[in-house]
Amino acid sequence: MPFKSLLKRLLEDIPGALGAIIVDWEGESVDHVTRVDDYDIKVLGAHGGIILSQLKDTLSRIDSGELEQVVIRAGEKKILISPLTEEYLLILELGQAAIAARAAYKMHLCVDALRDEFVFD
Repeated sequence: MPFKSLLKRLLEDIPGALGAIIVDWEGESVDHVTRVDDYDIKVLGAHGGIILSQLKDTLSRIDSGELEQVVIRAGEKKILISPLTEEYLLILELGQAAIAARAAYKMHLCVDALRDEFVFD
């Protein structure tokens, strides 16, 4: 599976992108690329699943439809989280200079490509 190449292309396509990670529903890293410390992106990945799970639960209670993407702005960073499947998600970390709208579009394209790579039994 070419996860790494898709993640590398995502970072290359987004000026100011710091890292991208695919994690499972428990927050365990499947694959990642980063311009920052490996530990930092893995910690972000571990907590991203918790955030996404809580939001999905809340949205299901108010009958709002499927969660497509979450954008978090905190200080000088932005975090985008998108579900890939029921069990996997993609998290993208952006620096201050990155444009969130451009990153969201590029991430959507990457999510579509990654979904094509997941094999279901």
